[in-house]
This record gives sequence, C-alpha cells and structure tokens, in this order.
Amino acid sequence: MLPAIEITRVCKNFGGIRALVDVDLEIRPGEFFALLGPNGAGKTTLINIIAGLSLANSGSVNVMGYNVTTQYQQARRNLGVVPQELVFDPFFSVREVLLIQSGYYGIKHNNRWVDEIIERLDLVDKANANMRALSGGMKRRVLVAQALVHKPPVIILDEPTAGVDVELRQTLWEFIKQLNQDGHTIVLTTHYLEEAETLCSRVAMLKEGKIIALDSTQSLIGKLPSGNSLKIRLLPDRLPLELQSLQRSCSNGLYELRIDNYAQIEFILSTLRTENTQIQEMYLQQPDLEDAFVSLIRNSGNKLQ
Repeated sequence: MLPAIEITRVCKNFGGIRALVDVDLEIRPGEFFALLGPNGAGKTTLINIIAGLSLANSGSVNVMGYNVTTQYQQARRNLGVVPQELVFDPFFSVREVLLIQSGYYGIKHNNRWVDEIIERLDLVDKANANMRALSGGMKRRVLVAQALVHKPPVIILDEPTAGVDVELRQTLWEFIKQLNQDGHTIVLTTHYLEEAETLCSRVAMLKEGKIIALDSTQSLIGKLPSGNSLKIRLLPDRLPLELQSLQRSCSNGLYELRIDNYAQIEFILSTLRTENTQIQEMYLQQPDLEDAFVSLIRNSGNKLQ
C-alpha cells in the first residue's frame, strides 16, 4: 500500500537560513499523525511544501503516490489543508464559499456533501451569512469545511484549535475523529499537546528543521527516564527516614517520591501509617507527551550539530 504522504530528503533554505534539513518521513494511510515542534521548527514550511505552496530546494514529496511538483493536480486533489492563518473571501456567504471551492476542484452538484459539512461543523445558522460577519471561531470552522469539500483522503490541520473556544474544539474533534475512523489520514500540528496525546497514534518532532524523534505516542512517553512519581503533603511536615531514598524533590511542603512500580505505593502508605504521619494531599503524577516533548527539545542539541 502506498504511503499517504512520503517525504524524502527534503531541504528548504530561505537565504542563509536552513528551514528544513534532509527531512525523511512516511505517513501511513489511515493514520492520525502529529507533527510537533517549537515555533520556528519548520512545521508550516513542511506543510506548505506538501501542499504545493512552496518548492523544496531538494528532495521529493508524494501524496497518495503523486508527486506534489510534477503531478500537482492529482496530489492536490488528494489533499485538504486547514491553514493556521484565517484566510477568507469577504464577499461571499459560507455556502457560496464552499460551492466555489467545489468548483475549484471541478466538482459539480456537491450540495449534499456541502450541507453535511455545514451541519457537522455546526454552521447551519451561519450558512447564508457573509464571511465578514463571522467570529474568528466560525471562520476557522469554514476553513475546515473548505479543506473537506472535495473529500480528500489526506487532511492536514495546522493549529486548527488555536484561539477557539472549548465548544468548537469538541465539535471539531468529534468530526475529525469520525473522518479518521472512515479511513481519512489526518496530520495535525498543535501546541496543545494533550490533543496530540489523546488523538494521535504516532508523533514526529521537529527542531531547527530536523526530525529529532519519530515514534508512537506511548513509546515516546515510555522512554522518559523520570517515570511515575507520587506527590504528598504530610502532617507533621517530615518525610520518614525509610522513604528518603525515594525523594526527588520537596517544594512548599510537597514531597515528590519516585515510583518504580505501583507496589511501592502500598509500602509508602504503610510506612506513613507506622510513623503516625497523616497525608493531607496526595496525587500520582504520570509522564505525558508534554514531558516527552520538553525533554526531547532540551536534550537534542548534540544531535543537531
């Protein structure tokens, strides 16, 4: 089976600035994939190259087997992109914008699918409203609708929930998850790492134009050396001697203890009972994708030399 997106040794320079350096990446059909990195890492540059909006200095990109440069018509027909910026035509209504977008792809009689998109993205009340009259959140919904109007098998979402309310975020993700379940490949860039952890099965992390990590979400989290920890506040404020070897830190009376396995929790509780020490506050802290992201970005300097 052909990859949904195949990126081979892509390089992109802007003057003396190396935006992308020998990027190799293969995204499988049907994946929900996250492309993460700090600001300036090269994510949007890579998306622009995939979408045919920018040309790479070297390397190649294929979408569903079609080269984005030499077979751009077929490649673009297989791709829908939701840009980070709010770009819209101020002279048309929501429905008119979507029908015009259908015409751009040569699709006639697309009213049924347009109506379904409008309904699924909760735009029914705004379908005949001029784009200029919409709020920022509503405009972002229309951008998502535009990307889906030609039913592309591959969808790229560049910061789709930046600056939007919780209701829109939930509505959008329910729709996108359903599209993924229906077989669409989804590529997501986001600074909300809890979204990527919840939704995406694999993650690529970019820094300074290079991929510094590529693995499943859980594998990246599992590679963290820190592991689980238990945070407790005690009365009296004194950690028993038997537990001091597990202590990682103590801040404002909140002790952080290393947990290598869950059986240690019973040992900790038993020790505290024996010492007549009361627990005023306690919670288990597990590493997440944000911890993995911060660790990889901080510790990847030597790899980029």
